Amino acid sequence: MDKSGVTLERLRSFVRVAERSSLSAVARELGVGQSTITRHVRELEEAVGVPLLSRTTRRVTLTEEGSRYYANSVQILRLVEQAGDEARGTRGAPAGTIRISCTVAFGIRQVTRLIFAFQDQYPDIGIDLSLSDERIDLVREGVDLALRLGPLTDSSMKLKSLGQSRRMLVAAPDYLAARGRPVMPSDLSAHEGIRLSNVAGSDMLALTGPDGERHIVPFGGRFLSDHGLAAREALAAGRGVAPAHHWLVDDLLAHRRLEVILPEYELTPVPVSMLIVPERSGIARVRLLVDFLAEEISRIPGIEKARA
Repeated sequence: MDKSGVTLERLRSFVRVAERSSLSAVARELGVGQSTITRHVRELEEAVGVPLLSRTTRRVTLTEEGSRYYANSVQILRLVEQAGDEARGTRGAPAGTIRISCTVAFGIRQVTRLIFAFQDQYPDIGIDLSLSDERIDLVREGVDLALRLGPLTDSSMKLKSLGQSRRMLVAAPDYLAARGRPVMPSDLSAHEGIRLSNVAGSDMLALTGPDGERHIVPFGGRFLSDHGLAAREALAAGRGVAPAHHWLVDDLLAHRRLEVILPEYELTPVPVSMLIVPERSGIARVRLLVDFLAEEISRIPGIEKARA
């Protein structure tokens, strides 16, 4: 084994190729030519003395030796980064980039302003914010942490519960003036519903009355979207009734462009969580952002802080 051929640059390229299963994707991610990534991997394999990756025309996979080498490489790179953080920490200046994944509407309406405030406190920390309503593979995409709404099933990530997001039924005053105001859950069947296609069971509404009784009512309409911001626009335009997170429409409620209907009936709140890649949780700048977001998100309108 030629130890001089094992460089951090080659280790980083190898780790990202292993995670993304694609030389070209890593080249685009790092802003270099594919030939550079190919060369890094080849030189690392020559230094180690065994093949680490198996290449086909469709994808790149780890060999058995490569799997073991990948696990150790991740730990090495993490320790190198932590050492750098600790060295910079003696000067009181956390630095580096943090990659965050967040759902689109929540990210645009609430999280971006929190990131701006965080960067005002830590001007040497860069933020790479990826907005998507798809559940992505955090390790594969090189993400440090993700903010998610709804139940989670990924047990390989560190999970931090941030609270519950309260929802309410809302509609525009003009719509209610034209179609009438529902006074009972059953009245909703006669109204235009604005629904999200990426929310399971959005064709039914479950409400809990003041006496604790649950009401399950059909919920349909002519406007269906896979994006919360589109639903917000439809509500503001008077296109119908919708269940909405308080943080999504708080400004429209404040300016009386929307009104709460059936306020005595409650919708089930939605969990708000943070997923943290375990290998990244020890990085100082990531810890700073995790603590900052956990505190600030609990102050967002309609989010009830998780109990300690």
